[in-house]
Formats: sequence, C-alpha cells, structure tokens
Amino acid sequence: MNKSVKKFGLGALLALAVAGAVGWFSLDKETRGLLKTVPTNRDLLFWSVPQRDAAFRALDRIALLAKWRVVEPASTPRPLPVGAPLPRLPDIDAYMAEQRSSALLIVHHGKLRLERYGLGFDANGRWTSFSVAKSFTSVLVGAALQDGHIKSMDDKVSAYIPHMKGSAYDDVSVRQLLTMTSGVRWNENYSDPASDVAQFNRQTPDEPGVDALVSYLRKLPREAPAGERWLYSTGETNLVGILVSQATGKPLSQYLEEKIWKPAGMEQKATWILNKTGQEISGCCIQAAARDYARFGLFILDGALAGGKRTVPEGWLEQATSKRADIGQPGRGYGYQWWTYDDGSVAARGIFGQGIFIDPQRKLVIVSNANWAGGASDPAARQAREAFYQAVQKAVDLEAAQAK
Repeated sequence: MNKSVKKFGLGALLALAVAGAVGWFSLDKETRGLLKTVPTNRDLLFWSVPQRDAAFRALDRIALLAKWRVVEPASTPRPLPVGAPLPRLPDIDAYMAEQRSSALLIVHHGKLRLERYGLGFDANGRWTSFSVAKSFTSVLVGAALQDGHIKSMDDKVSAYIPHMKGSAYDDVSVRQLLTMTSGVRWNENYSDPASDVAQFNRQTPDEPGVDALVSYLRKLPREAPAGERWLYSTGETNLVGILVSQATGKPLSQYLEEKIWKPAGMEQKATWILNKTGQEISGCCIQAAARDYARFGLFILDGALAGGKRTVPEGWLEQATSKRADIGQPGRGYGYQWWTYDDGSVAARGIFGQGIFIDPQRKLVIVSNANWAGGASDPAARQAREAFYQAVQKAVDLEAAQAK
C-alpha cells in the first residue's frame, strides 16, 4: 500500500487533494474536517446538511471534485458605504436561522442598510452561487451582442455550436435558449438521482472533440415546438455559456472578468467551476463574496453601465429583466435567465437559498446566501424568502413616507 495512504487514510487524502495548501489551510479546522467526509461519488444534491455547510464555502478548493478558473477583481472596488439600519424589518435573527443563512445583505440607494452573516461564514469568504450564475451568463450574452460576437438573438444555436446541427437544438434560437422555451426534453428534478440535472455533469466525455454537455444535450428529443413551452433547464444555460465562449473565442470566466467583474468594481476575486471538458458550468457555480453579489445587483440597477460605457445593447437589459415567458405563476415570469415580477422587480435564484433580488423602483438589492435544510428547492424556505422581500419593500416604503 502507498505510504501516504497508510499514514493518512483515504479520507485524509481526500482532504489533502485540495488545490494549494494556502487555499486549504485558509479554511477553519471544522470545515476541513467536514470536507473529509464529502462523498466524491455522489452528487452534492444528496450530501448531508453539514457536508453542504462545509462545501458551499469551498467548492473551488476541492480538487477531487472540480477544477476552476479565477476571475480577478477591479483595481478600485466600488464603494459600499454603510447606511443607517433600515427600521421595521422582521426579526433578522429568526429569519436567518429559519433560512440557515450564511449571508444576508440589504443595499438601498447604494448603501448597506443590513449586512449579517451566519453558519461561520463572513465577508471575506466565497459562497457558491448555484443558478444565480445564470443571470451573470445572461448579461454576457448581451455583452457578446454589443461587441458583435453574436449577430442576432434570432440566430440559431447551431450557427455558433456546429456540433448541435442535426439535433433538436437545430431549430432553437438564441432567444429561445435564453428564455428556456426550446421545447427539448429535460428533467430538472433535484430529488431524482436519475434526472438530467443530476446526471449531465457526471457524464464522462465519450465523443472526442465534443464538449461533454453538447454531447449530452444533442441526444435529447424534442417534446414541443420551439418557442411554445417554458421548461426550466440548467443544461440549456450551460449551453448558453458554450455558445458565448464559441462566439467570443474566450473562456467564459475571462469574459466575465472583462465585462462584469472589473467594470462593476468587484472587490474580491471569484472562481468559476469547470465541467469535465474544461468549460465553465455557466448555469451554476460562481464562487464569490456576498458584497460582490450585491455589486452585481447595483450594476444591473445602473443598466449595466460602468464608467459611462454600455456593456449590453440599448434596451436589451430591459428585455432581459422583463417577462418573456409565462411560468404559470400569477404575477411572475421568466426573462433572459432572470425571474421576473409584475411590479418590475427581478431576481437571480439558486438552489438551497442563493439569491439576488433587485427592485429598480426602490433602488433596492437584497443578497441571500444559505443552505436550506429542506433541500434544494425547499418550498417553505422559498416562500419565507419571498415574504421577506415583500417585508423589506414595505419597510422602505414606510421610511420614504415618513421622510416626506
């Protein structure tokens, strides 16, 4: 037996298989201990709550599970001045405990009105985004349009990803891909180990020269005409990322750095996890500090303008953040990888409680990082978060009314 295995045991070797001693030992002892128990042969959807607590702050430091690229921050971060506490909020301690929240930030008119952390997390750490990354990817599509890399939202997907020719996606436009109205079959059931969302990132590349995701998606059948049915699909957002990379000729993380991370004035580096063929998993897995998620919200409030320079075409962001598809919920909809509200608010959402809520009317951004105990989509926790958003909106309105 190898001497290392004898000395450390297999569990400790997993812990030592982390990218760089500095990254590993920056974690506290308890987190390092929990990471030793993370099962590498099982999707994180099915890890225990303590394992997720440890892993969500360190996915980019578990080399056995993932590789990633770094996104460098701005040389001059956008200030986030502290404002007066917002009055008439619900019991924050109770809410954070209920949500199992690791970070909760409220930014109003550019000022931090609330900044709280839990689960042993703090302002210096990076928490994984899950599907919050979808909304970042959306803006990168707009940037590629502005830069002329993508000619039209009505171009076919196969014009940018030739390996999709002959598949069900040959009939799908960039716009339909962004709105998840491709009509292609997909199963996003987080509790089913056999679902597409649980399977596709585990697929071993079996077609030389073809991205693993492209290989998976191009085998899926059509279930409805393109443009006629909305169906949530993380796989399709990952395909959007491949499309942007193909169109720009750049890794997605590099384009993120150029078009969002530095222009928006991010303070800390981020990381973006890669799939088995080295492509950023664009429907997931940006790791970033909570304040930088808030800065992204402010970037959107500013119309994706930075230093007077437009990142996306004029009017495109308004299209992206308004209802483009009916999701069967009154007052709600789906835009270009954004969840929309009929009052003009918009949200980026990820499983287990990750979120950025943006209310342009009130100049309000709410950032949530969490690890919901009830699972990836925990209905009770999700409803409580929606109620919290509404409570913050009411608190802002009351404050404004009293100031008159």
